[in-house]
Amino acid sequence: MSSGTAPMLVDECSLSKAWAKVFLHILDHPGTSVSPLVVSVHGFGADGAPDEDLALRSALDDCLKISGKRDAETVAWTIFPESVWRLAHGDRHRFYDLYLKAWPHWRAMNPKANRRGLYFERLINYGRGDHSNQLEWIISSFQSRRGVRKSMLQASVFDPARDHVPDAQLGFPCLQHVTFVPDGDGLVVNAFYATQQLFDKAYGNWLGLCGLGHFMAQAMGLQLVRMNCFVGIEKLERITKGAESLDPVINAARRIVSATPSNSAIRSLA
Repeated sequence: MSSGTAPMLVDECSLSKAWAKVFLHILDHPGTSVSPLVVSVHGFGADGAPDEDLALRSALDDCLKISGKRDAETVAWTIFPESVWRLAHGDRHRFYDLYLKAWPHWRAMNPKANRRGLYFERLINYGRGDHSNQLEWIISSFQSRRGVRKSMLQASVFDPARDHVPDAQLGFPCLQHVTFVPDGDGLVVNAFYATQQLFDKAYGNWLGLCGLGHFMAQAMGLQLVRMNCFVGIEKLERITKGAESLDPVINAARRIVSATPSNSAIRSLA
């Protein structure tokens, strides 16, 4: 009996280097996917921003633009709308209100892509009972008493009532749910994906998850210390390995991965 493919783990202090390692692994091996994949990022600045290599980020954004895809920041915005948070000036209730008031406008701007929702919208407007704003419920529960059970601190995106549909392809939601795990004075954010597109989504997804984690950590009186992303199937699709527009991305990725020293790991979890 086959035991399946051993999981691949990438543990990095740099979000850029984590992405580069997964990208080069697929590029340098047969096939176009990794299954399953675990990416762990643990390098954050005082402002909660993950450590990045700006040259790689710029090369990837340029390639995405050439391919007609959204840049990393735009993808990150779907998980954590940093620009709306800045408008709220640190008031999270105003943050939720601003976002939900503008949500119908954003959906109307791109009805094909946004008709099923956006990730942050599902997190604060899941649509059932008194806890539809899952993030606020998690924050309030954590603040209400010491020793709250950690299994309470999770938020769903996938909704069987809306998302179990027979469509051949479904662009949303790939992110299934998110958990927030207090670890001493720190917070670990865990995200679970059934599938994820490496080229046009993964970098932005991880960036958005770090922003979401920092927001939750601040509200819970903690510091973001790690972002873990579990992916059932990580795919390099929507661009061919030999695409000329990928050359600057490949060069930047190889430069990052070959740089030393590095507090990192990449291994099979056999």
